[in-house]
Parts: sequence; structure tokens; C-alpha cells
Amino acid sequence: MMRASWSLFRREFLAYFLSPIAYVVLTVFLVVTGHLFYLTLELLTARGHRGTEWPMQVMLGDERFWLVFLFIPPLLTMRLLAEERHTGTLEMLMTAPIRDWQIVLSKYLACLAFYGLLWLPTLVYVPILVDLDWQTGKARIDPWPVLTSYIGVLGAGAMFLALGLFVSSLVRSQLVAALVSLVLSLLLIVAGFWRPELDSASFTYQLIHFFSVPLHFSRDFTRGQIDTRNLVLYATATLFFLFLTVRSLESRRWR
Repeated sequence: MMRASWSLFRREFLAYFLSPIAYVVLTVFLVVTGHLFYLTLELLTARGHRGTEWPMQVMLGDERFWLVFLFIPPLLTMRLLAEERHTGTLEMLMTAPIRDWQIVLSKYLACLAFYGLLWLPTLVYVPILVDLDWQTGKARIDPWPVLTSYIGVLGAGAMFLALGLFVSSLVRSQLVAALVSLVLSLLLIVAGFWRPELDSASFTYQLIHFFSVPLHFSRDFTRGQIDTRNLVLYATATLFFLFLTVRSLESRRWR
């Protein structure tokens, strides 16, 4: 079974490199992050009030980043199970000597691995963001906000990918899977753009802050702070959507 899981993981991961959508996602993602890095670099070298105290906040707290990020998980997950259902290969896959949870986990990990690959080129920005002294190997700027920011994007990405995979298991059309996933993901992002004048101690404010992923970054991760409530939300939602995906596959066996 482990060999079957590995084969499925490898097939799904390599399939991204055969899809033009994956290259479009990678290109747009790198262009946007590169532009935001350029803006961050300008602020780091600026004098006076135009400087920035939190470099990562300029990159990951910017609305332009989240508008692009919003489309990434739906595009990466839309084909995972919807395509299998459309082509009829899902029934063949379910009769193979592999359990439903292994199918879901293999596909999910392949998608998560490609998502991590998107962020890999951005590591070249890290030495500049921390003002690394190449002679001593020490950072002149606190590297902790960079580390917490990467922890945040991994956790948030894992949650959105699990959501997209679940939606993909419910429909046959890749386009429908992408659109539904996009709308559901929007609910977790739009509150970061809508900033009503609310008392920070009010229940409404706390609720918006808890579910708004961009606010998690602009107020916590990019400032070097890790709020465990955010990580609990990401982990719980990820496991919940993966569980629902497994149940969705299991339900097909009884039809």
C-alpha cells in the first residue's frame, strides 16, 4: 500500500509540470512577490518616514498579495478529484489496492509539495530582508519575523488546499471546483480588506480577526508573533476538510 501511495503521490506531483496552468500560477506568483519585494527593498533603503519597521508586512500584509493568493489554491486543487470523476478513472482508482484516506493524503501531499515549491525561489530574498552580513553570517535585522511569516504561509496554504481538495471531490467540472473553492476561500480573506471601525474588545472584532487570514499576517506573523489560535484554526480546518474528502470518497462506494 505504501508503494501505491508513493506512486500516486509522484504521479500527481509530476502532473503539475505537464499542466500550463501550473506554470501560469508559478509565473504570476513570482512576478507579484518579486514586485512586493522590490517595494520592500525601497522602503528598507528609504530615509525618514518612508521607512518600514516590519519588512515582511509590506510583502504579506499587502492586499495585492492576497488577491493573487486567493486564486492559487483553487487552481492547484481543481483537477485533483474532479478530473478523476469526469474521466471515470476515479472508479478504477477506488478499486485499486489502496484505501480512500491514502488516495486523499497522496493527492493532498502532492499538491502541498507543489505549493511549497512556489515559495522556494522566494528564499533568495531572505538574506536581504534580514540584512545578512556575509562575512560573519549574522543578520543585522531580526530574522524571526521572516521565519514566522513562512510558518504562516505554510499553515494557511495547507488549510486552503484542503478546502479546495474537498470541493474537487464533490463535482465533476474543474471549472466549477475552482469557482466554488474561490468563493469559499474569499470568506476567509475578504474580512482582511474590510476594516470597520470596531472596538478591539468587541465580539464582532474578535470574530473577524479570528477568521480573517490577511489580518493574521498583518498583525501577527509578519511582526514575528505566533498566535497559537491561528495555527489551531489552520490545523483544525485542514484536518476537517481532509476528513470530509475521505467521507466523500467513501460515500461513492455505496452508490
